[in-house]
Amino acid sequence: AMASVWRGRPRNYGRERRAAALERSACAEHPLAAPTLIDAKTSSKSSAASSAMPAKSEKSAPAKEVIFDPLSGGMLGGDDPLGASIAGGSDPLSMAVATSPMATVAADPEEDEYDVGTFEPWETKKAGILSKYTTSEKLSITTSFLSQSDREKVVVKAQTSATMTDKVKNRLEQLDDFEEGSMKEMMNLSQQEYVKRIDELHRAMSDAWEGDQRVKTLKIAIQCAKLLGDTSVIKFYPSKFVLITDILDTFGNLVYDRIWRKSTISVAGSSIPATLPEKFTVAQVPDSAKETCRNWFFKIASIRELVPRFFVETAILRCYNFLTKDEFADALRRLTNMIRGIGNPLVAVYARCYICRVGALVAPHVRTHLAPNLSDFMNAYVQLNSEHVNNVLAMQRVDFADYLQLYVPGLEWMLQCVANRAQESALEDILVQSAGKCNTSLFLHSVLQTFEPSFIASRASKFVEMIKDCDDTGFSKHLLHRVLGMNLMLSDPPAEQRLAILRDVWKDVTKLKEPEDYISCAEVWIEFPCKHSGKKNVNTFLADLIKHMTTDRAFENHYPQLQSMVSKIISHMHDFSVIFSMDKFLPFIDIFQRDTVKAEVCKVVVEGFIRHQVEPTSDPVTINGLMYVCKVLHDSINALSLRDEERQISSHIVHFLRRVTHGRDLEAHLNFLVDARANFSNLQPVLVFLVQRVNNLAVETHRMVKGNHSRKTSAFVRACAAYTYITIPGVTDILTRLNLYLLSGQVALLNQAITQGDSFFKAAISLLADVPKTAESDGVSRNTEPWIVSYINQLLSTLLVVPDHPEREPLWILKGLMNIIKDYQWDEKSDGKAQIYLNILSLLCAAGQVEYCYTIRRVESNDELYGADKKFIEALSAVITGVVDEMFEILKELGSARETVPKQASLALRLVTLMLAHIDARESGAAQLVVKLWNLAVKTGMANKKLLAQTSEYAQSLGERTGYDIYSNIASRLTVA
Repeated sequence: AMASVWRGRPRNYGRERRAAALERSACAEHPLAAPTLIDAKTSSKSSAASSAMPAKSEKSAPAKEVIFDPLSGGMLGGDDPLGASIAGGSDPLSMAVATSPMATVAADPEEDEYDVGTFEPWETKKAGILSKYTTSEKLSITTSFLSQSDREKVVVKAQTSATMTDKVKNRLEQLDDFEEGSMKEMMNLSQQEYVKRIDELHRAMSDAWEGDQRVKTLKIAIQCAKLLGDTSVIKFYPSKFVLITDILDTFGNLVYDRIWRKSTISVAGSSIPATLPEKFTVAQVPDSAKETCRNWFFKIASIRELVPRFFVETAILRCYNFLTKDEFADALRRLTNMIRGIGNPLVAVYARCYICRVGALVAPHVRTHLAPNLSDFMNAYVQLNSEHVNNVLAMQRVDFADYLQLYVPGLEWMLQCVANRAQESALEDILVQSAGKCNTSLFLHSVLQTFEPSFIASRASKFVEMIKDCDDTGFSKHLLHRVLGMNLMLSDPPAEQRLAILRDVWKDVTKLKEPEDYISCAEVWIEFPCKHSGKKNVNTFLADLIKHMTTDRAFENHYPQLQSMVSKIISHMHDFSVIFSMDKFLPFIDIFQRDTVKAEVCKVVVEGFIRHQVEPTSDPVTINGLMYVCKVLHDSINALSLRDEERQISSHIVHFLRRVTHGRDLEAHLNFLVDARANFSNLQPVLVFLVQRVNNLAVETHRMVKGNHSRKTSAFVRACAAYTYITIPGVTDILTRLNLYLLSGQVALLNQAITQGDSFFKAAISLLADVPKTAESDGVSRNTEPWIVSYINQLLSTLLVVPDHPEREPLWILKGLMNIIKDYQWDEKSDGKAQIYLNILSLLCAAGQVEYCYTIRRVESNDELYGADKKFIEALSAVITGVVDEMFEILKELGSARETVPKQASLALRLVTLMLAHIDARESGAAQLVVKLWNLAVKTGMANKKLLAQTSEYAQSLGERTGYDIYSNIASRLTVA
């Protein structure tokens, strides 16, 4: 091998390409189109018709074509195994629904009176009440059923009498005993202890009922109801109401379930009695159950005090279902009138709340009691300012504003029942009625909170005037402005009123001195100018906001509200050229002086831009504004930042950079990318994108000039190459850096920047020596050797067209690469090094051709530079000889160990194939070497038999194609033992 001289086989790539081309033929149909079948039934009918009417056969319709679908092949006979049962009506699920009683029962209009979509359930509302209305004061509770010792004092007398009269007498005596004795008052209870005692009462009542102690159960319910008349700790009253009414609801359910279970009816044909169905009629209820029901109402009617009698009777109101369906309206009206006897206005409003809540559950179709309840509240509103109330508030040290807040849950629930599915006329009637009796901010706030937003929006100007004129004693008007704004965000007011509404409301809001009050309104109303006004009003709004929030650094306490305002601006204003043209928007962003909060706000802005800015933008104001916002995001990354956060921010910045364009002014865009590199130098994905984007600029320039560069465009693409050459070292991942060097070098070659291309390739080759043995990818450590082999193969394919430097020796870049390959520490069990040497041999043989198989336009590769010069061919031959010698060394090493012999055989056979394809076999010793390598592969007995046969056939075909006898001679000697 050392004495031989190796040269590449002369090739004519054009002739080989034509010889290897497949025979072409015209195609009448698309090769991927589905085949068609002729329907046999249709064709037979058409043939019969043609024989019967020959005169019309030429004009008959063509045979029907049936599209053949392999997935529906079983359906050609007309049977769909999945659809047949449905078409025949035998679908088991459909049959079950069709035969279900629910399928034939029409919806009961009485059961669907309240709109569940807009009606807030009590279960949802009471959680908010319990969390809002708390107290740190000491509470007291009066009852007989708390501790075990107290329970032991309560003795239920044995019922020895057998007659009904005796039973009634016995129970009445027990009630008298309970009312007159064993009452205990527990004082100095904290809120948590009080709630615990109430829970104990709840459990005691359930236990008493389970123990068949009906009188004890009723007594507990009465004592709980009495607690609702106690306002000694007035701040806690709404929460107390929630806790006590839960117990009363349980009591009502226990009584109802007992009567329902006792209401057994006889079924025809059966001796076993059955209970009432869920939807029963009064006629089905037996007389004994009706008597039991009346007895419960009689017992409750005997309660002396008004408050417990009202609440306990209301709790069992559902039991009227056993007596008459028509009783609900009268009972609700009667109970409403009872509330007029409750002197404490706070207790009265929650009594009205309870009657409305129970009425909505047991008789949703009855609404006659709602208007009187609301009217009675408005008539009694003057009591809230009475001397007695003021004395109580002074004694408990409660502000009047806090006192009015206690009315909000009860009043809102009452108005919610009135407003649900009401007409607009109902709202008008309430407003007219309240104007003379209850024109207060408390009442107006509840109206705005409960009625349909569309009703509010259609008369928004009227509400603005009412807010201006209402009595706001103890209940600030800013709360009304806030809830009015919330309604107007859900439903738009008339177009002609919008500007006046904003002006009148903001005239009052801007006068607010307390930052909490101001920001609560501003957070809601910021949407209004964004939706209905231009940028001028939004900008004015932001200026006023900055003025209020920067006073005494109030913004530090209201970051969540300010963040919400940014989100609302971005969600309603999608034109970012308008947003950033407002001179107060970026100062508003600068209000956020806490780094983490400011980063979140900037993230919202960038995400809005990504979501709404579909087309690239060239607006300089938008670009500069977003560059600032993205710079804030970039600077928020530090050593403690999570990788996911860094990845997300990088993605946002890349999306922004991708949506920036400068049209045909590529130089301006390059300047923009220079600024971007300075601003985002710490984010690796952004640097990678910038390199790719600049390479894209160079390719775009090449496309615009169609490869014919002028002095100006040539200088520009070299500037692009300089940009990438400077930027790539900033990328920390070595594999990514290598890819970028190769890509940038290819782009430089495309634009005839030969010197810059050489620099990229040289940098890539130098960097190869530093590639680690393993690299982490997606959290998994992987061997880098397969990647290196693939990368070098790509590099070799590019080096074919890279011209040599005039002042350097031939193939100087390739020789530098070979030195790196030789010194690299390859895995002993891998054949990566051998693969690379095989590809280098292919490259060297291709480099010696008169005309290369591919070139780059306007780049003079070595085929043009040297023109198959003798000295160049000799230099190539020397390099080829060195590579072959290296291959022999590798073969020798593989043959030294038994376990590597299969690899030796495989490599020898691949080298035979390569030498046949690329080495000129007419050179001295070439044919003998091919045969020796063949024999080496065959001798081991581990070479691929099929590949051996194919290689022998290939050698024979070379002799036929080239006309050289040497290849036929070689083929005759390539025998398989």
